[in-house]
Amino acid sequence: MAQEAGMFKVHQTIGSVLCCKCGIRMQPNAANMCVKCLRSEVDITEGLLKRLVLVHCPECESYLQPPRTWVKLQLESKELLTFCLKKLQKNMNINKAKLVNAEFIWTEPHSKRVKVKVSVQKEVYHGAILEQSYPVEYVQQDHMCESCSRVAANPDQWIAAVQLRQHVSHRRTFYYLEQLILRHGAAARAIRIKQMDHGIDFYFSNRSHGIKFVEFVGKVAPVKSRSDKQLVSHDSKSNNYNYKYTFSVEISPICREDLICLPPKAAAILGNIGPIVICTKVTNSIALLDPLTLKFGFLDAEQYWRTSFKSLLTSRQLVEYIVLDVEVVSSEVNVGGTKYALADAQVARVSDFGKNDTMFSIRTHLGHLLKPGDNALGYDLYAANSNDMELDRYKGNIPEVVLIKKSYPEKRKTRSFKLKRIPMEADDKIKVNEDKRSAEYELFLKELEENPELRFNISLYQNKDYQPSEVASVTDGEEAPSVPWDELLTGLEDLDLSEGEGDDGEDNMAE
Repeated sequence: MAQEAGMFKVHQTIGSVLCCKCGIRMQPNAANMCVKCLRSEVDITEGLLKRLVLVHCPECESYLQPPRTWVKLQLESKELLTFCLKKLQKNMNINKAKLVNAEFIWTEPHSKRVKVKVSVQKEVYHGAILEQSYPVEYVQQDHMCESCSRVAANPDQWIAAVQLRQHVSHRRTFYYLEQLILRHGAAARAIRIKQMDHGIDFYFSNRSHGIKFVEFVGKVAPVKSRSDKQLVSHDSKSNNYNYKYTFSVEISPICREDLICLPPKAAAILGNIGPIVICTKVTNSIALLDPLTLKFGFLDAEQYWRTSFKSLLTSRQLVEYIVLDVEVVSSEVNVGGTKYALADAQVARVSDFGKNDTMFSIRTHLGHLLKPGDNALGYDLYAANSNDMELDRYKGNIPEVVLIKKSYPEKRKTRSFKLKRIPMEADDKIKVNEDKRSAEYELFLKELEENPELRFNISLYQNKDYQPSEVASVTDGEEAPSVPWDELLTGLEDLDLSEGEGDDGEDNMAE
């Protein structure tokens, strides 16, 4: 601006002085000393803490925040860094030092040391600001927290117990629920987990932890619950009461792929669909599909328990059929996020081949999947012996066969994925039925491969022992379903992925 106006502008130059100690040319400051000489004269970290103690619980991986609070923190996390710096802040304020930056210095995980590189600023010599970095070492001292020490002394010293039950003849629900619990860490605070005949018991050292777990289960499954408490001790002088709390949680017996004959009340809620419907998905509500018309509806937990019906036939009663002919009668439609197409089909039981010529002409919702020569699993209502009172009302108007899904008979020696399992104790009745449980778990793994919806909320890990050559991948020229590699997680060698005891997972509650 000054040049445009024709004015003379004086160019300012930055003056320099010689350091009063070493004589090096430098910009002037309050001390008239260069940074190197200032550091040799003054140590701003003097009086600052350089070694502190962190009280650490080795059982639950938490740290003591005085006076009595325990917080769970991961190594080299932002939360742990904040926790460490809080221990320094008071000392820095006393010494009039300002924290500028902090970062972890890597140490071996088993070294019981946490090192942090801290940068601080402090005023020296009448206004000169000096910055310096120094390491702070935190020593982990192992000391069990109150809840862990109580459990170690007596595992039965629980405060809240959640009894999770489902009265069905299989454990598919719990295999699926197990994976949801692992993914969301819902049972991380459980001090003990035990498999029972029709469910699982979870024990917690705090009532609030039990309530939180019950709320989680209610978000992923249609349940009804009740709670009770038992007086353990009473101090009449201080008027203190100690209770043990028990939460009884029952999961709906309706599972995915079950065949249902709807009672009139439930059919009216769903717009008079059915009466023969298929359960296609179970979350905190039950999705039902009419396979003859493709009408569908949802029952939430409250609606289900108000009408309270059971399955007519379950997945353990599926019969294998071979498709002889298929004629699609409607275009493909999207029902509840899944594609279906109505078709007229002619099928025969695989077990009848070579014995008789019994065939069935049926309508199915799998017209978009099936073609002549395919195998399919379905329910045989023609030969079924059912005592359902509702079914008697509709005799003569029910289909002879209801197909549920396409069947892939090939077997795999190994799979490309593995699942993490929850370590838990087993009841004596569970140990007796070990072979049955192994077969059910194998069926659950097969369903994960065939159904992408079922594995949507499940963490799958790569199986290092998997050999692609071991897969019989072709059936009648069609590739068998498998889990894509991009869905598998890696880098978790520390996880115990053995296919041993585990509990919770259901193919009945597909998200």
